[in-house]
Amino acid sequence: MNWRTILAPLSPIYEAGARARVWAYRRRVFSTHKLPGRVISVGNLTVGGTGKTPMVLWIAQRLAASGKEVGILTRGYRGSGSTSDEVRLLQSRLADAVKFGVGADRFEEGSILAREGIRWFVLDDGFQHLQLARDVNILLIDAVNPFGGGKLLPAGRLREPRSAMSRASAIVITRSEHAPAIESAIRLDSNAPIFYAQATLDGVFGVEGDEVNVVQQSRDAKWFAFSGIGNPNAFAADLKTWDFAIAGRRVFKDHHAYSQVDLDAVALDAERAGATRLICTEKDKYNLPVGARMRLPVFYCRISMRVDREEGLLRLILGDARSAQS
Repeated sequence: MNWRTILAPLSPIYEAGARARVWAYRRRVFSTHKLPGRVISVGNLTVGGTGKTPMVLWIAQRLAASGKEVGILTRGYRGSGSTSDEVRLLQSRLADAVKFGVGADRFEEGSILAREGIRWFVLDDGFQHLQLARDVNILLIDAVNPFGGGKLLPAGRLREPRSAMSRASAIVITRSEHAPAIESAIRLDSNAPIFYAQATLDGVFGVEGDEVNVVQQSRDAKWFAFSGIGNPNAFAADLKTWDFAIAGRRVFKDHHAYSQVDLDAVALDAERAGATRLICTEKDKYNLPVGARMRLPVFYCRISMRVDREEGLLRLILGDARSAQS
């Protein structure tokens, strides 16, 4: 008997609690707070990675490029307000174009940014954060594992029942260009417009900042992959799509803070597999120890989100707030 079977009786209890929470917000038993501006929420139905950080980056970049004063609201690491790897990644990519409000109370953080003139807010991992009103509710669904096996936590990966898709203003299916079966499943619970998005490789960089010729290196080098992210299988699939010759890989828990011992073990596994280089995600880069000693050179992938029919999604983001569901 596996652990999912053992935990299965708890899933109906979790589902009842999730449904009761949504009902309480709809009936105003719990308060929802509104910021003085437009709030675009990005979230998902399942635990693990669906591409939220690249989507938040995509939205923030386009809003900032159009002259908007943009703020990103995020929990930080475990809601403590401490800067997470994802926040550091976003800060690095966005520089001074966007401000950040980091903390569990997104309304308080947003209010601080509003006093600084911010009127466009991107709410990271916000689908279940019902305390804050939103004008656009973007729900991401991973085409590889769209509904977490169909079971709610703790036996499955669903945070909410699939009926929660009815709250979405737009649904973005990630890691696919066409998934009619998933679209049909979505239509049982939602009439929101459906878009597609894929991760594209911008480049491969050394942890010290040296760029690598992706095509050349992927053909004449053996790589060993390691990652501490929510969806490590997606990273492995992406590397295959990008034609990297992967000799092996090692997976750590999400947000794993690497130690020298970890890195020594990864390098040893890589050498045993015949690899000459190590590769990880950009998020992993921020969890490497300062001054780490590596037996093999380490590189990371920098990716961006490519959205099909992006003009339509941008119109929805920028459009009439009264037409969006909250």
